[in-house]
Amino acid sequence: MPDPRVSIIILSWNVRDLLRACLRSLPLDDPAVEIIVVDAASADGTPAMVAAEFPPARYPRLTLIASSENLGFSRGNNLGLRAARGRYLFVLNPDTELAGDALAQMLSHLDAHPEVGVLGPGLVYADGTPQPTRRRFPTLATAFFESTWLQPWAPRGLLDRYYARDLPAGQPVDVDWVVGAALLVRREAYTQVGGLDEGFFMYSEELDWCRRCQAAGWRVVQFPAARVVHHEGRSSAQVPAATHIRFNTSKVRYFRKYHGARAAEALRLFLLAGFAVQLGLEAAKWLAGHKRDLRAARVRAYAQVLRSGLR
Repeated sequence: MPDPRVSIIILSWNVRDLLRACLRSLPLDDPAVEIIVVDAASADGTPAMVAAEFPPARYPRLTLIASSENLGFSRGNNLGLRAARGRYLFVLNPDTELAGDALAQMLSHLDAHPEVGVLGPGLVYADGTPQPTRRRFPTLATAFFESTWLQPWAPRGLLDRYYARDLPAGQPVDVDWVVGAALLVRREAYTQVGGLDEGFFMYSEELDWCRRCQAAGWRVVQFPAARVVHHEGRSSAQVPAATHIRFNTSKVRYFRKYHGARAAEALRLFLLAGFAVQLGLEAAKWLAGHKRDLRAARVRAYAQVLRSGLR
């Protein structure tokens, strides 16, 4: 078969039903579209579902790569990227569904703008509410407030700038990076900068990837006209302690990579202190008899984070 115009890479872990809906939203019969599903050792029957409901005889452009271990977001997607043959590479979460002609719109925009290396669509929640997906590169000040217990007390404008809320809405805009649930990447950009940094198991890898693409001279654009429904966080919600550890470990690693060891160590200690305070508060609520099962689960999760050291 001739090389496809676009390769869609979907890394899946224990979200069989969401993956099924995602695949059904794609142009499965389009000969210009290649679909590569990488299963990260799911225990919910995902490989069997794909083989039974999307057989090669019916969908020759769909390939299943079944890993024997959970490789993480970066390694798993890199496995799919290395197998891909398309001119464009679309890294897509399994908890997404393409709406209308979103893919065609995105491809047309890249065709018309050869200087754009990364394109992110407009992600929306299931009820149609837009999901914030565009970002500027985080500063150390941002790191101490964004997604921490200090976020409600962030200085005015700090997070507005980080979330690029000052940029025009509803039209294509250049940004520093876009959320990795749906990333369309030009092959030339991928060839130049390489794949995702496998030092990030999960989280911050798309931030790092976009930063490397931008440093290599490629534009990163958010394209809201193309709409993709995103049922956010279904895989990570299954392992809350691991999610806390991976999110914050990746955050520290990003700052070590781009801001140096001292900044990263200060951030790491601050984050651990925050989890220690939260553990103490949850333990106090447990002692007071308030929703004891919930408080006990949170205490266990925060204790795991503290034992990890976020290293």
